[in-house]
Amino acid sequence: MTTGRATAPAPARPGRTRGRSALRAAAPALLAYAAVRAIGLLILTLWTAGGEDSAHALLAERWDAVWYARIAEDGYGYTAHLGERTEHDLAFFPLFPALERALATVLPLSVPDAGLAVSWTAGLAAAWGLYAVAFLLTRRRAVGVVLAALWAAVPPAFVQSMAYTETLFTALAAWALYAVLTGRWYPAAALAVAAGLTRPSGLAVVAAVLAGGALELWRRRRADPRVLAAMALAPLGWLGYVGYVGVRLAGPTAYFDVQKDWGNGFDGGVGFTRFVLTRLRTDPGHGLLILTLLACGTALLIQCVRQRQPLPLLVYTLLIAASALVSESYFASRPRLLMPAFPLLLPLATWLVRLPRPATTAALLAASLGSGGYGTWFLLTQSPP
Repeated sequence: MTTGRATAPAPARPGRTRGRSALRAAAPALLAYAAVRAIGLLILTLWTAGGEDSAHALLAERWDAVWYARIAEDGYGYTAHLGERTEHDLAFFPLFPALERALATVLPLSVPDAGLAVSWTAGLAAAWGLYAVAFLLTRRRAVGVVLAALWAAVPPAFVQSMAYTETLFTALAAWALYAVLTGRWYPAAALAVAAGLTRPSGLAVVAAVLAGGALELWRRRRADPRVLAAMALAPLGWLGYVGYVGVRLAGPTAYFDVQKDWGNGFDGGVGFTRFVLTRLRTDPGHGLLILTLLACGTALLIQCVRQRQPLPLLVYTLLIAASALVSESYFASRPRLLMPAFPLLLPLATWLVRLPRPATTAALLAASLGSGGYGTWFLLTQSPP
């Protein structure tokens, strides 16, 4: 028997309401990001239609994606012997393959498809994080939208559509930086731990948390247990995995030895300098292009400083750039290793939103088409990204 009285709806939880509001605000950035990546995928699909290599195979079943899938399926322990070189799967950090395995376990997906699902979902999370950081710093939603679109349209952005770790790492880094800038120290530490389990460059996220924590302690002139705890916890992911490799291979420097076997040892930039000089001598056009890109990157970094970006962002950007340029070889992969340095794009995004909207839209569309064409050409003709 009913009483005829209407039942009042349960009040929404404040945290859930804020989350939905934040997602609605970020929706244009997520849509812009998805649209740019869809253009790249469309170009790749049309270009490869009827060819030997399908778009799916290129995105999910090649190069590093194969290593991650093998770890997800069988765990660590595989070693490839290529002439005098030995390539061990311990060079790859564990979070991405762990997510692949978990997703393939609970959903009817193959491990490669689970890798794509992780990467594409993380790409949206990264776009949201970029929007959040940009809006926090500029208080302009349009800057966040353009920043997300720009990041989706940089030349190596085709990797964002592959079963690679770049989107996952950038998502964790962006939200860790946002947590530091907003004083959410425990989430910042947790995200730094996760980033440290994703890529070697997780150290850049750790350094950003440490820099932000040190600055906060200096401002307060007193110890804050939350800040100190975050600073202590942040390195544990990276240190934990490097320590695991050391124990497994019975050597304190085992992880660095594994990287050196892959040709990714750190040499302070000597190898990269030699590579550029060789290109200038044997292929001047390519060499001058590299120098031009380096000059543009340096100019953007200077603009980041002039824009007065917070110290954690500057520390993070510098270390990502340094980690991409100081290894011995695999120079074709340097652009994708630089891709997580999204604060470099913030001055450009700020400038673009000052243009008339048709001009901004046209610039982003041109960048999207160029990125899609370049990515397809690279995947079909060049060495592993």
